[in-house]
Amino acid sequence: MRFEAALAHVLPREALLIEAEAKRPFECDGLSAYRELPRVVCLPRTRDELRAIVALCREHGVPIVPRGAGTGLSGGALPLADGCLLSLARFNRILHVDVDNRVAIVEPGVRNLAISEAVAPHGLYYAPDPSSQIACSIGGNVAENAGGVHCLKYGLTVHNVLGLNVLLASGEELAIGGAALDAPGYDLLAVLNGSEGLLGLVTEVTVKLLPKPPVAQVLLAAFTEVEAAAAAVAGIIEAGVIPAGLEMMDRLATRCAEDYAHCGYPADAAAILLCELDGTADEVEAQRVRVAGLLRAFGARDVRESRDETERLAFWKGRKCAFPAIGRIAPDYYCMDGTIPRRELSRVLNRIAAMSAEFGLPVANVFHAGDGNLHPLIAYDANDDGQLQRAEALGARILELCIEVGGTVTGEHGVGVEKLAGMCVQFTPSELAAFHRLKAAFDPAGLLNPGRAIPTLQRCAEFGAMHVHANRLPHPDLERF
Repeated sequence: MRFEAALAHVLPREALLIEAEAKRPFECDGLSAYRELPRVVCLPRTRDELRAIVALCREHGVPIVPRGAGTGLSGGALPLADGCLLSLARFNRILHVDVDNRVAIVEPGVRNLAISEAVAPHGLYYAPDPSSQIACSIGGNVAENAGGVHCLKYGLTVHNVLGLNVLLASGEELAIGGAALDAPGYDLLAVLNGSEGLLGLVTEVTVKLLPKPPVAQVLLAAFTEVEAAAAAVAGIIEAGVIPAGLEMMDRLATRCAEDYAHCGYPADAAAILLCELDGTADEVEAQRVRVAGLLRAFGARDVRESRDETERLAFWKGRKCAFPAIGRIAPDYYCMDGTIPRRELSRVLNRIAAMSAEFGLPVANVFHAGDGNLHPLIAYDANDDGQLQRAEALGARILELCIEVGGTVTGEHGVGVEKLAGMCVQFTPSELAAFHRLKAAFDPAGLLNPGRAIPTLQRCAEFGAMHVHANRLPHPDLERF
C-alpha cells in the first residue's frame, strides 16, 4: 500500500478512490461487456495534482489508464487491476475564446457540446459532433479522433484541433501546434489525435471554431432497396456535392429509432438516407434541387425536406438516438466501427445481413455513409454467455470483411481492447513493430495504457490472427514488446 499512501499525501480525500464500491463506476467504458476494477482511481483537479500522480506512478512502476467521460466504445479506458485509472473529467474549464481568430482553448474534460454552447452567442460552433456529444469529453475525442454526422464536410477531430498541451509519463510537458495555421517540424498533432492515451496525457486543447452556416436543410429519402440507397450515396459524391452530413440507416435501425424518438421516419423503408446541406440560402437551394433529383433518380420512393429548424433537428434526433434505441429489441448491443470504400456499401451490407442470420443475432446498421464509416449494432443479451460470445465472433467477422474489401478496422471509435485481433489481421508484424517504436519514443517505460490499441506478436498468435501474414517472417523488433 506504499503507492496508495503516497497518493493520499498529494490528493484530497475525495480525489482518491480505493474502496471497491467507490471504484465500481469506473470499471468499464461504453464497451460494458468488459469490466475490471482498477487498483486505484485518481480524480485530480489541478495540474500540480496531475503531475504528482504521474510522478508516483513512474516511481512505483504503476501503469496509467487515462479516462475522460467514459463514453468510448472500444474498451480503451478499461482499467487494469494493477493500474491507476486516471480521470481527467474535473479538468472541465473553457480557458479562452478568441472570437476574432475563431479558436478556443479548453481543458480535456470539457464536454464536446459545451464548446458549441459557449460560443453560440458569437455565431460560432465546434464542428465534430459524435452521437455522444452531450456527454463525451474533448480529451476523449482527441484520444479516439472522434467524428460525427458532420465529419464528411468538416472533418474529424484531427482536422479541427490546432494545438495540444501534453504531459508525458516521463514528466515532460509538450506544447504542440497552437492557434496559428501551421507549426514547424513533424506533424505531431496528427500522431497524437487517435493515439488512445498511449503516448501522453492531454492537458489542454486548442480547437478551431467555425461560423454557423446561415442556412441548413435536411433531405430524408426512403428506399425500398438497400442497394439503391447505397448507390445514391456514391452518386451524390460523384456529382461533386459534399453534404454537411450523409447518413444511412437500414430498416431495423430506422424502426427502432422511430419507436424511440418519434421523429417521423418511414419505419417500413428498407433504408433511409439523411442528407444535410448547409451554406448560404442560394447555395443550399441549388444543392437541394440537385440532390433531390439525384435521390429520385437512384430510386428513392419518397424525398422529404425539412421545412424549418425544428424539423431539421427532429430528423437528426432519430439518428443521434439510434444507439440507445436498440434497447427496444435487446437488453444489450455491441457497436462495431469499421470503414470501407463507398463502392462496397451494398456488398458489405448484404454480407452483414447474411452473417446476422448465420449467428442468429439481429444487426441494425446506422452509419456515416458519406465516408463509409459503418456502425453495425449487434443486439444480444449479456445474461446469456452464449449470445455474448456469438456477438463477439460476429463482430470479428464484420471487421475482417471491412479489411477484405479494402477498408480498415476502425473509423472513429478506436481500437482499445476490442479490435486487437483485427489489428493483427490488418497489419503486418513489421508495421506493428513500427507502431511500438513510436510509442516507445514517447513512453519508453510503457506506463501509459499498456496492452491497448497495438497488439504484440504474442497476442496476435493467441488470437490466431496472424494466418493472414503467415508468408511473412515475424519482425524481430516486435518480439521485444
